[in-house]
Amino acid sequence: MDNLILWLKYLILGIIQGFTEPIPVSSSGHLIIAQQLLGVDQRGLAFEILTNTASLIAIGYIFRQDINRLIVNTIKYMRTRDKAYKSDFLFAMYVVIGTVPAVIIGLLFKDQIEAYFSSVRTVAISLLITGVALWLIRNLQGRKRDGDLTVKDALIVGLAQAVALIPGISRSGSTVITSIAVGMKQETALRFSFMLYIPISLGGLVLGISDIANDPNRSSLAIPYIIAFLATLIVTYFSMRWFMNIMARGNLKYFSYYCFIAGILLLIFL
Repeated sequence: MDNLILWLKYLILGIIQGFTEPIPVSSSGHLIIAQQLLGVDQRGLAFEILTNTASLIAIGYIFRQDINRLIVNTIKYMRTRDKAYKSDFLFAMYVVIGTVPAVIIGLLFKDQIEAYFSSVRTVAISLLITGVALWLIRNLQGRKRDGDLTVKDALIVGLAQAVALIPGISRSGSTVITSIAVGMKQETALRFSFMLYIPISLGGLVLGISDIANDPNRSSLAIPYIIAFLATLIVTYFSMRWFMNIMARGNLKYFSYYCFIAGILLLIFL
């Protein structure tokens, strides 16, 4: 019976991670809240890395054609300098540039950030900040497409992704909001945001392999981890598809309402 309850808790955690990873409400913040409510003391990075990897697989599958096109056309441009491939080459380079701020800040300060900011109060305040940002950009209609981006745009959005190292600040929210704020069309903002997510998550997986291998709970929590992984994988796929439809309709304001309500309730009750 105890095992069934434990499996159910990790199933819930996987569903929460999968549902909140693509949308602008902070998966890390919701996991902190869920772990506290469920009484799950999840220390170490193994669980976070595994569930993030599941989300990465789902999102990578959805954007597989974009990823393949960018890789192929970048290689073609580097070989031929054909202008037909230049737009994809530049977009790929901007993804690399936009990844740099989060990599540097993450490597230098991630542990300190998590130590100081991993509290429910921080999550609540971060949700309110995200809500304000979503409300401010709700009606913006940018004009920049993939081929219109600049190094400045990439760095600004990259810095926004680095800010999302603070639990409660949504990675997708911060990058989508900032992309729209610098003038990108919503479809370009969505694509650029999740292209940035892929190298960051891959890097986290590579750096975290030792954490998974040395996790003291690896044997006792093998089944719960698998359950959470599969739940995250499946739910991320459908959540990402849902979010893409919302972005296409320009309905980000509803996430703003959610962030306001959730942030206020957390400040009152937790």
